[in-house]
Amino acid sequence: MKSNFHKPLVTHMYTADPSVHVFDGKIYIYPSHDLENEGLDDGKGDHFKMVDYHVFSMDDVGAPLVDHGQVLHVKDVPWAESRMWDCDAAGKNGKYYLYFPAHDKNGVFRLGVATSDKPSGPFKAEPNYIPGSYSIDPAIFTDSDNESYMYFGGLWGGQLECWQTGKFVPFGGAAGENGPKGDEPAMGPRYAKLSDDMLSFKHEPKEILILDENGAPIKASDNDRRFFEAPCVYKYTNGKYYMIYSTGDTHFIAYAESESPTGPFTYKGKVLEPVSGWTNHAYITEFKGKWYLFYHDCELSNGVTPLRNLKYTELEISRDGVITTVKP
Repeated sequence: MKSNFHKPLVTHMYTADPSVHVFDGKIYIYPSHDLENEGLDDGKGDHFKMVDYHVFSMDDVGAPLVDHGQVLHVKDVPWAESRMWDCDAAGKNGKYYLYFPAHDKNGVFRLGVATSDKPSGPFKAEPNYIPGSYSIDPAIFTDSDNESYMYFGGLWGGQLECWQTGKFVPFGGAAGENGPKGDEPAMGPRYAKLSDDMLSFKHEPKEILILDENGAPIKASDNDRRFFEAPCVYKYTNGKYYMIYSTGDTHFIAYAESESPTGPFTYKGKVLEPVSGWTNHAYITEFKGKWYLFYHDCELSNGVTPLRNLKYTELEISRDGVITTVKP
């Protein structure tokens, strides 16, 4: 079977921010959908136009890709107004759940959930966003004890800095000015356990610490290692938990290790070096005993950042969890 490694996976539309799961023996991909627009890059995401989601599947690695069509549109989400950014999915209780961020009617990012009887959708949105939710990039991990966690958060356009007091405080100036600086601890992603019905949080979101090799919090000025957005957690065969995330303006996908799904996590290295285009967002999944990295770049649009395309490759991971950095 011919591999599509490092080649655009979807070519008939622009797709980005992949999340990937194996349901019923198939690979299902849940990306965001970029549309051409005239928005300007102001650091707050105004140049991204994203209003819907498609689901894709493959029977095997390298097999033909199936587009299951539009499965959710912002007009079908009662509380949402715009910015259907990166989503994730989960299967539990005989149902499938699609988690997504969107601006509410006040321009504040919230996290919503939609349900379906099939992993390919279509999905029906709940009438309200998840109480207590905010920011972007929801990612779901279900542990061996059947507890499910949502990880989320993104700086600048993702508004995570706006929630430092526990309530939404709009940016006071340019994007990024509200957050920690210099030697202050960098902001970490958030997590919350999901309720048994997968529709709400069991508790208020909590911050995850990312530490350096000496056990100290990564500093805000450490742009090559500090968290920016796109947290994703998985459990490796050594029994340890790993979180990958984007460093944002330095364009790396980094990874960190923990003994617990709630951290603290210790920085370990880089998963993916910078790709063409500004953003970097990735997802790791296992299929038939091998591990794969799904990510995006801007090959199809010749480097135009708001117009991205999915790619994937096999990962080299040692028995103790060390990842060989992918150099696209």
